[in-house]
Amino acid sequence: MAHPDDAEFFCAGTLIRLTELGWEVHIISAAPGDCGSISHTPWEIGGIRTEEARKAAELIGATYHCLGENDGYIVFDKSSIRKTIDMFRMIAPSLVITHPRQDYMMDHEMTSLLARSASFLYAAPNASPIPIREGACVPYLYYCDPPEAIDNSGNRVKPTTYIDITGQFDKKTEMLIQHESQREWLRAHHGTDEYLDTMRRMAALRGEEIGIAQAEAFIQHRGHSYPHDDILAELLNNSNPEI
Repeated sequence: MAHPDDAEFFCAGTLIRLTELGWEVHIISAAPGDCGSISHTPWEIGGIRTEEARKAAELIGATYHCLGENDGYIVFDKSSIRKTIDMFRMIAPSLVITHPRQDYMMDHEMTSLLARSASFLYAAPNASPIPIREGACVPYLYYCDPPEAIDNSGNRVKPTTYIDITGQFDKKTEMLIQHESQREWLRAHHGTDEYLDTMRRMAALRGEEIGIAQAEAFIQHRGHSYPHDDILAELLNNSNPEI
């Protein structure tokens, strides 16, 4: 994801369900959140936010990583692609969740491109000097919802996959609460004091669409060479909407 709290907003419920099945989960942010403050220096707030992300990940037994890019300056270039490939090389993910291809801010869109690029290439022997881990392959790739589940034209995004997170919602909320520094920032920059309520509305919106309390929604990337079976739905015993 782009920033330290993005996973908690958009896909933490699903990550929790995967850890409950015994999956090894890694949360990666491209940037440390160094612009997310009106009172701290970039270095101060970056340290605060990455520590908040680490604590949130620890709540579910996950591991947090940061690529060290800068807020607002995440780009799809050789350096950032290399960082992402090297990170994937060390982890060897079999399933990747990232931002949607179209989102309200470019940091998210660029991170989506980085995740897509690295997911396709990281297992190629010559892609990185870092040794290939056993099992490295082109992974399942999913795009999470944009905020309010609308694209840049204001149209509702139609998912391929819904995941019931009703039983995991309290833990998802606890993870987001770890990002204390962002309440002040969102009030000042976004004009909202609804940090948790925004997340709750999103989960309720997607849940209502399939007749449950809370859900997270995704679009699966099914391009050439990527797996086409919906592993999230199969693993987590959910039914997909008709698409």
